[in-house]
Amino acid sequence: MTLDGLRQVVQTLTETVSTVTELAAAVIIAIAVLEAVWNSVRAFVSRAGSGDAQQTLRLQLGRWLTVSLEFLLAADILRTAIAPTWQDIGQLGAIALIRTALNYFLQREIEAQARQSALPGG
Repeated sequence: MTLDGLRQVVQTLTETVSTVTELAAAVIIAIAVLEAVWNSVRAFVSRAGSGDAQQTLRLQLGRWLTVSLEFLLAADILRTAIAPTWQDIGQLGAIALIRTALNYFLQREIEAQARQSALPGG
């Protein structure tokens, strides 16, 4: 196999893995949204829609969104690895920065909620 042939195989494999990774993120998001809707309807019907219940539902969805953001970032890294133009690298940097900021703030909220729930009467 020639170097160009090997390069083509690696590019095809990388593209396939990144597409599957994006699909996994989409599936995670879809299931998380369905779960959040279901739990919201149950809380509404049972009148358990207190602020704590709403916060718990929101944070559950946030946790899954955080996982899916990690998958999407991995897919972007894979795609950039096979076609590294300066524009691609800049876009990856911007995407990584935005997703990292989202993950950071979601994680802070999750941790704050966990600390609050651990307090007596919380």
